[in-house]
Amino acid sequence: MKYTILLLATIIGFCSCETNENLNIKSNPYATNVGNEKSPFSDYWDQGKAEITTYTLSQARYGEVHEGTANTIFVTEPFSKSKQVKLDNASGSGGDNIHVLKLNFTRKFYTGVYPYSTMLSIFTPTDARQYPHSLKAVFGAQEWCGQTYSQLNLTPTGYNMEQYSYFESEGDKTTKLDKVVLEDELWSKIRINPADLPTGKFKAVPGLTFTRLVHESSEAVMAEGKLTKEGKQQVYSITYPDYGRTLSIVFEAAFPHRISSWSEDGFSGFGANRKKLSTTATLKSRKMLDYWNKHDLKDAPLRQELGIE
Repeated sequence: MKYTILLLATIIGFCSCETNENLNIKSNPYATNVGNEKSPFSDYWDQGKAEITTYTLSQARYGEVHEGTANTIFVTEPFSKSKQVKLDNASGSGGDNIHVLKLNFTRKFYTGVYPYSTMLSIFTPTDARQYPHSLKAVFGAQEWCGQTYSQLNLTPTGYNMEQYSYFESEGDKTTKLDKVVLEDELWSKIRINPADLPTGKFKAVPGLTFTRLVHESSEAVMAEGKLTKEGKQQVYSITYPDYGRTLSIVFEAAFPHRISSWSEDGFSGFGANRKKLSTTATLKSRKMLDYWNKHDLKDAPLRQELGIE
């Protein structure tokens, strides 16, 4: 009987709403249906298309700024709470089905002669009151030196992290992280409900792209969040005193809170090349598209519309 109670408590702690004063979770005004009418949130995000945005990227790396392209692909999906993968049979999955906003975030740029390609995927439940933490984050980087891969999976007590790298000091290893804010989920929280963004001082895990590029380990550190309004735009900033780094994301104040630009101010380079630089990204193009159905040769002209030629 004792073990049964402990098991139930563990399951409830993972599945029900969790309390965290720094998260300041509020109800999502867009996700609630009224009568038989769909909500604005559902009208936009559940129309069977992804929002694909292309940004002109200036990426700080090796003490210099390199030009490139970034893409954010936001789309809602049915997600398995137990397996933490996209469900093949959502209608038959019952309580295991969680509605998530998936973000695939890519960056492509050259450093001198060789290319960099990075991709972040994060799966954030749209019901933040019941599920205040993202369920999974995955990051991969490919360049001519080799490949790296990291994955975070939410558990009742925190995040399990696996990390693989061609650098001896960085992989292969598994670690545990506290159940705190993930910088990488802030992009999706903006799109779901900016009122849920953490402000003031709190612990956070810096973005996986950042920690990879500066060869830092992933861990929860102190951060400070600030949300301000500038006309029809809002700006969310998160600062890490330990790293001398600030990420600022500019987005539309009105729903669906589309992201206009962002900047990362911090140190880049190693040794004598280490200096304070900024990574910036500005809007180039945006399109709602069921891209998974656009894989034939006749669909190639869409790349020009998406700004990824």
